[in-house]
Amino acid sequence: MSDQGTQPSDTDPTAPDPQAQQEQASSGRQTSVYNLDAHTRRYAQRTAGMTASEIRALFSVASRPEVVSLAGGMPNLAALPLDSLGEEIARLVSTDGQAALQYGSAQGVPQLREQICEIMSLEGIDAHPDDVMVTVGSQMAMDLVTRVFVDPGDVVLAEGPSFVGALGSFAAYQADIVHVAMDSDGLQPEALRQTIDEVTRQGKRIKFLYTIPNFHNPAGVTLATERRAEVLDICARHGIMVLEDNPYGLLGFDGQTYPALRASDPDNVVYLGSFSKVFASGLRVGWVLAPHAVREKLVLAAESATLCPPTLNQMIVSRYLSTHDWQGQIKVFQEQYRERRDAMLGALEQHMPAGCDWTHPEGGFYVWFTAPEGVDAKAMLPRAVTQRVAYASGTGFYSGEFGNRQMRLSFCYPTPERIHEGVRRLANTITEELDLVHTFGSADRRPMTGPQAPSPDTA
Repeated sequence: MSDQGTQPSDTDPTAPDPQAQQEQASSGRQTSVYNLDAHTRRYAQRTAGMTASEIRALFSVASRPEVVSLAGGMPNLAALPLDSLGEEIARLVSTDGQAALQYGSAQGVPQLREQICEIMSLEGIDAHPDDVMVTVGSQMAMDLVTRVFVDPGDVVLAEGPSFVGALGSFAAYQADIVHVAMDSDGLQPEALRQTIDEVTRQGKRIKFLYTIPNFHNPAGVTLATERRAEVLDICARHGIMVLEDNPYGLLGFDGQTYPALRASDPDNVVYLGSFSKVFASGLRVGWVLAPHAVREKLVLAAESATLCPPTLNQMIVSRYLSTHDWQGQIKVFQEQYRERRDAMLGALEQHMPAGCDWTHPEGGFYVWFTAPEGVDAKAMLPRAVTQRVAYASGTGFYSGEFGNRQMRLSFCYPTPERIHEGVRRLANTITEELDLVHTFGSADRRPMTGPQAPSPDTA
């Protein structure tokens, strides 16, 4: 009698692989082995939109010393007083270690929340510590807000382009991301009206507008002061919450601090802040300021995710704010980043071929660069790394099929000399690419679709 009926089905993803079982037996392992796609068939639907950043795939190469990386958003920690910080952290552990190394509140250390309110007052925000929740970076705050507000199929409005980490969070909760156009003065109010009308006609529900008003990541532009009230009014009229992400607000190169959207509309704006850009990104300390009822839900969501954020990290930030001239340190950052911005803009002007365009940021970390017609920035990236320069291609900063010719250039981490050399190498790569385009024509390449998962190199 045939024994075919006793063999595993070729189409059964959970059937044991006989060859793998034999190899397992010979190695003495006892764990069951299944076909490779068995677990992928069990994934939740929301994982379908999770894709890795192309920069992450090249990060091991781009991080080599000989490669000038204009890709990552890493702050310049060399400007910090590391010796005195080390001594202060040692004193913290020796004197308050029982508290610093213990579990804490999901809402965060009370003293730090009070200090956060003082920081936000520089942007015109009048807040109470009870409405502040400390998070593991503002990325966690963004994830929690999305979890609390977004059902699958809900619409989130976001500037185009937008921060890759935000797009990844929205996609993870199965939001429908709709981009709103920007120009050199930031989000366009008329484009916002038209987008809201179009989405409403389609019968979809808009949950919130996500915006980075100051020194935008990745675009480098700032929302004009005269547009801010108009954007808030449009959203209020349509019952749309505003999620304001402001990690760069204190890093204006002329010392100007723009009024936060939250300062003008405390009832309809949820505000995200972070110490990653103005102190130490590795501590992963951020916060969310929300109306009281919303803050309650966020705390419950945080408890289910992390129970509580790291108390030690929060107390380190609090000690730094109490014992150091942190506003003076921000001025040091402003000066160093302005020097690096000037180096990048000067190198772009000197080396780039005709047909290129770029933004002129007044603060923050980034220049948004557009290559000439026919250049595919994503396809060109491996060739750029071969020329020992790296950047973040524009496709990762959109939800749909956009950004082919664009790239984010970061000036925060390399020295001015390295920036100039990196731009020179990038200009040579673009020139060679244009020669190929002129000779063979542009390739019909499909850009990456869907937001990419965030990583430290695209922060």
